[in-house]
Amino acid sequence: MRKIIIATTFVTLTSLVGFTSFATAGSVTCEENLKKLSDTMATKKLSPADLKSVNDIVAKATERCVAEDDKRAEGFIADAMKIVTKK
Repeated sequence: MRKIIIATTFVTLTSLVGFTSFATAGSVTCEENLKKLSDTMATKKLSPADLKSVNDIVAKATERCVAEDDKRAEGFIADAMKIVTKK
């Protein structure tokens, strides 16, 4: 089940490439940060509760990235990363 969720998340995140907003040179876009989050998630073993929380947050972040609301998306990504990287 976890592999399916991770694969689905990865496909969703990689599909955002077509929605990449024009960013200033040198800045990291929310799409790139979502990719980093997805890569980090693939290396961690999350509890079912944490996985559900992270997937809910990723859905919100993805929605905000597509809407080009990068500031709110980055906040969601940071929240998800805290859960993924907690010890």
